[in-house]
Order: sequence, then C-alpha cells, then structure tokens
Amino acid sequence: MSSFSRLLAAGVFAAGVLQSSYSLAAPCGHSSAHEAFAVQALKSELMVTALSCSAQDRYNAFVAKFRSNLLSEEQTLNSYFRTTYGRSAQREHDDYITQLANVQSEKGLSAGTIFCQQRMAMFDEVNALETSEDLSNYTEAKDVTQPASFETCAAPASTSSRPARPARRATRTTRRA
Repeated sequence: MSSFSRLLAAGVFAAGVLQSSYSLAAPCGHSSAHEAFAVQALKSELMVTALSCSAQDRYNAFVAKFRSNLLSEEQTLNSYFRTTYGRSAQREHDDYITQLANVQSEKGLSAGTIFCQQRMAMFDEVNALETSEDLSNYTEAKDVTQPASFETCAAPASTSSRPARPARRATRTTRRA
C-alpha cells in the first residue's frame, strides 16, 4: 500500500470517527440544562462585551429585562451541577463560570479593536426580544463560545412499571492460601 493510500485511509477513518462522535452528541435534542448553558453563555458574552466596550448600562438593561428568566436558568444550572457533581457541585459550577468568562475574554482579546464593532449589535438584538421564549430561541440560534461540552441530555424514561433496582456492585474475593 502506498503512503498516499495509507494517508487517504487514515483521513477516511478520522472523518468516520468525527462523524460518529458528532452523531452520538447530536441526537440529544433540547433539554432544560442545554438551554440553561446556552443562556448562561449568552449572559457571560454580553457581560464581557459590556466590560470591554464600556456598555455596562446596556448589559444592566438586558439583566433587568430578563431577570426572572435568568434566575430560572441559574436554578436549572445549579440543579444540573448538584445532580452531576454532588458535593463538588459549587466548585464545578464556579469553575465553569470562570472558564466561560476566560474563554470569551480571550476571544475578545484575539479579535482586537474590531471586537466591540462585532459584538455591540448583540445588545440591539437582545433588546428587541420580548419574551423568555424569544430569549431561548435566540440563544439556540446564536453561536456563543462555551469552554467545554457538557452532557445535557435527560436520561430516557423507564418503560417498566416497576421501579428500577440499583445495580449490584460486583465484588471480587480472593482466597488466601
């Protein structure tokens, strides 16, 4: 097999792995946690934009307009982190918020002086939104930077009428001679 053929085969294999990884993540669909992460990312991006572009009044107007929705999404995130991380939920949530702001700030720094020109229009866009459903749809359509991918799919519902029994932990015993 020639080196070109091996390279081509490796490329096809890599594309297949990427496609299968994407298809595993894609069928998840919509969940309340997914929406909460999207809203948090938008809120963070607007905050970074406000601080970088001296637009704190516009950010404050956004927060005031969607206060109840933002609080609700924050509760959903708190629940997600408690369920997923247990005792370390607050630390993991804080780490996520920090990483989110850092990633978005770095993106702004790399854009340089054009950053404010690119991002200030977001304030006009969110100002035009009327309802929490509008905000949800906007966050789904917007490509807002996230620091990591979180699994936000809900577990499938059980089809059995009987409650599921917890799985027994396998134990291994060894005999001493």
